Amino acid sequence: MALWAKAQQLPPESLQQIRAIYGEHFPIEVRHYLAQWIEDKFWYATNPISSVMFIMCRSDIEPVPENPQHEQYVAGLLNSLVQEIENKAAVVTDTEFFLTKLKLAEAAKTFRQRYSGNPMQLFNYVRQCLATEMRLVQAASGEVTGFPSLVTNGSSAEVIHKLEIIKTRTRDTAEDLRRLEQEQEAFAIQYHECTKLSAHIQQLSAQQSSPQTTAAIQKITHQKELLEQVLQQKVAGLVQLRLTLVDKLKETFQMINTLQGHVLDEELIRWKREQQLAGNGAIFNSNLDTIQEWCESLAELIWSNRQQIKEVELLKKKLSLATPGVPDVLPQLLTEITQLLSSLVTSTFIIEKQPPQVMKTNTRFTATVRLLVGGKLNVHMTPPQVKVTIISESQANILLKNDKLGKSGEASGEILNNTGTMEYQQATRQLSVSFRNMQLKKIKRAEKKGTESVMDEKFSLLFQSQFSVGGGELMFQVWTLSLPVVVIVHGNQEPHAWATVTWDNAFSEPGRVPFAVPDKVPWSNVAETLSLKFRAATGRPLTEENIRFLAEKAFRGNYSEPNQMLSWAQFCKEPLSERNFTFWEWFYAVMKLTREHLRGPWVDGAILGFIRKKQTEEMLQSRPSGTFLLRFSDSELGGVTIAWVSDSSEVFMLQPFTSKDFAIRSLADRIADLSHLLNLYPDIPKDIAFNKYYTPFQDNQPTANNGYVKPLLVTHVPGWSGPGVVSYPNTPQHPFLQSPDPSRDTPSVASSYAGSVATTMTGAGQGMDYLDQLDDCNIDLNGLVNLSELMQGYRQ
Repeated sequence: MALWAKAQQLPPESLQQIRAIYGEHFPIEVRHYLAQWIEDKFWYATNPISSVMFIMCRSDIEPVPENPQHEQYVAGLLNSLVQEIENKAAVVTDTEFFLTKLKLAEAAKTFRQRYSGNPMQLFNYVRQCLATEMRLVQAASGEVTGFPSLVTNGSSAEVIHKLEIIKTRTRDTAEDLRRLEQEQEAFAIQYHECTKLSAHIQQLSAQQSSPQTTAAIQKITHQKELLEQVLQQKVAGLVQLRLTLVDKLKETFQMINTLQGHVLDEELIRWKREQQLAGNGAIFNSNLDTIQEWCESLAELIWSNRQQIKEVELLKKKLSLATPGVPDVLPQLLTEITQLLSSLVTSTFIIEKQPPQVMKTNTRFTATVRLLVGGKLNVHMTPPQVKVTIISESQANILLKNDKLGKSGEASGEILNNTGTMEYQQATRQLSVSFRNMQLKKIKRAEKKGTESVMDEKFSLLFQSQFSVGGGELMFQVWTLSLPVVVIVHGNQEPHAWATVTWDNAFSEPGRVPFAVPDKVPWSNVAETLSLKFRAATGRPLTEENIRFLAEKAFRGNYSEPNQMLSWAQFCKEPLSERNFTFWEWFYAVMKLTREHLRGPWVDGAILGFIRKKQTEEMLQSRPSGTFLLRFSDSELGGVTIAWVSDSSEVFMLQPFTSKDFAIRSLADRIADLSHLLNLYPDIPKDIAFNKYYTPFQDNQPTANNGYVKPLLVTHVPGWSGPGVVSYPNTPQHPFLQSPDPSRDTPSVASSYAGSVATTMTGAGQGMDYLDQLDDCNIDLNGLVNLSELMQGYRQ
C-alpha cells in the first residue's frame, strides 16, 4: 500500500499533524493528486552518478548535494513536478473541483517562481514531509512493510505543528475578543436603558402624587429591578469572559515564547554554526528560507496577539469592572509580548553571505544581510539603510555588553561603499541588501603582546540599521556582527591568517566572549577540521592513515592517542623539528598545491602524499623495478616528490616539484616524460593511472603570431632515459644519482628540462629565439644538458 494511502488512515490527531506540514510551502492538494508520482520520484530515484536505483531518503546513501550531476537531477525533477501539476490541473474539468483546479495551477506557478533558483530547497522539503508521514505511520502501526526506515528528528514538522496550534488559539481568542466586545456593547445598551428608567422614576417622583403616578413608578421600578438583575449577571459574565480571555492570551504568549526560543536559540543558532563551519569546508545545506517562514509566522502571531491584548485593555478602559484580588496583568503582558517582537526582529537581522574571513586591504569584497521578518512587518514600505563598519575584538566586547559602541571610537578602519538600502524581492519574499563593492582602505591595529602577530588579530564587520513598524508605533535599532576576520596587507600573510580563522571557526563556542577560543583542543577535533578543509579544497577527505601521519607531524613524533591535546602554538606558532616552518604552514602549502595542480590524481587515489620517506622505501623495495609513488615533501613547503625503485632495488626520490614547476608542465606530463617510471604503486600501469591527465601532443606545432616556434618542455633525469625521452650523447651517466641522504628528508635526484620542437627550424637566428622562449618560461638554462649540441641539432 502506498504511503499516502496509509497516511489517510491515521487517527485524527495524526492527520492534523500531516496537514500542518503542508500548506503554502507545498499544498496538500498537490500531495494528494500526485501521491504516487511524488513517492516514486522523491522516495525512490535513480542515482544520476551511477545510474543505479537507490532510496533517496536513506541517510547512509545520501547524494552529495554539491555534486553537479545531482543538482542537475534535482533541477530536472522540479521542472517535471511543475509539468505534472499543470497536466493534472488541465484534466480537472468537473465544476465541483473548480477550486482544486485553481489551487493546483497556483501551486505550479509558485513552485516555478520560488524554487527555480534553488530547487534543492523544495527537494529537501518534500523529503522532509515524506519523512514525517513515515514517522507517523510507523508510530501508529509499529511497522511499515516495503518502505525504508527514515532517520529524522522531526524538528521541522514539530515547529510547523506548534505554529498551527498557536494559529488556532489566536483565531479562537480573536473570536472570544469579538464576543467580549459584543457582550460589553450589549451591557452598555442595557445599562443605558437602566439609567433611563432611573431618570424616569425621578421625574415621576417629582410630580404631584397620584394613584396613576404611584402605579407608574411601581411598574418602572419593577422593570428597573429586573434589568439590574440582568446587568448583575452581565457583569459577572463580562468579568469571567475577560479573565478567561486574559488567561488564554497569557498561555498563547507562553507558547509563542517557547517556540520562538526554539527557533531562534536552536534552529537559527544551528544555521549560524553550520554557516561558520562551512568556512572550514563543511557541507552547508542552508534551510534559511524555512527558518524565515517560521519567523514570519511568529511575527504575525505576535503582532496579532499584541493587538488583541491592546484591544482588551481598550475595552477595559471603556468599562471598568471591579475584580477584587485579581491583579491586572495586561500591562505587563503587553510589555512582554512587545519585547518578544523586539527580540524576534533583532535576532533575525542576519548575515546571509559572510564577508571573506581573510580580508586583504584595497581588495573588493562582498556581503549580504537579510531581515527574515521584514516582509511580514512591511518594513520595506520605508526601505531601511544599512551601514557597515569594521570593529576590533575589544570594541565587539563593548558592543555586546552595552548594546552600543564606546565613545573611544566607532570603527577600527575605513570601508569604501559601506552603505546600502534593503530591497524587497516579491518573488522570493526576501528583504535584503547585497554589498558588492566594499573595500577596506585602512585598518587600525592594536598593540601586540609577546608572540602575537597581525595575523592573530581578529576584527568583525558590524552591520547596523534602524526602522519602524506599525506606522511608527515601534522603532527598532538592529545590528549584527560578522564572523571574525583577519586583515592582511600581503599574500605571504595568508597562510597564518587562515590558521587563525580555521581555529576560530572550528573551536569557538556559542555565547563566547568575542573572540575567545580554547588554547588547546583534542587532536580528534583538529583532525576532523583538517579533513573537512582538505576535502573542500581538493575533492577528497583524508584517510585514517593520512590523519595518523599528520598527528605524528603535529606532535613532533610524540603522538599517543586521539584525545591528546594539541595546542595553538603546536598548530601554527612553533616550527617543526629541524624545519623553519610550522605544522600549519606545511599542511596549508600541501593543500594549496593539491587544490591548484593535483586535484584529479588526488581524488583518483593516485597520490599517497602523506607518507614518510622510510615507509616509502620499505614499500617500494618489495616491488618490481620501475614502480613509483608520489609523496609530499617533508623538507620543502608545497612540494611533491616522485619516489621509484631501480633495477638494483635502490629507491630514488626526485627533487620535489612545486606549484612553479607545475605551472610550466603538469605532474601527469612529467610522469609520462620519465620512461623509467612504469607502474604506480602497487602495480597500476602509469598510462592507466594518468592517461586522462596527459596534455595531447600535436605533431605539427604552428608558429605563433609573434614569429616564435613554441617549444615543448620535457622533464629529463640525467642518467635515466628510455623510449620517448631525448637522450644526449654527452650526458653524464649516474654521477648525479645517489640514494637519498638518510640524514635529511630531502630527495637528491634532480630533473632538468630538455626542449624539443615539432617543426623544422631554419635560419641562424632560430637558436637564440629558442633561448628567448626558454627565458620567457623562467627555465634555468644551467639545467639543460649539452645545450650547445642541442642547438646545433636544431640548426641542422
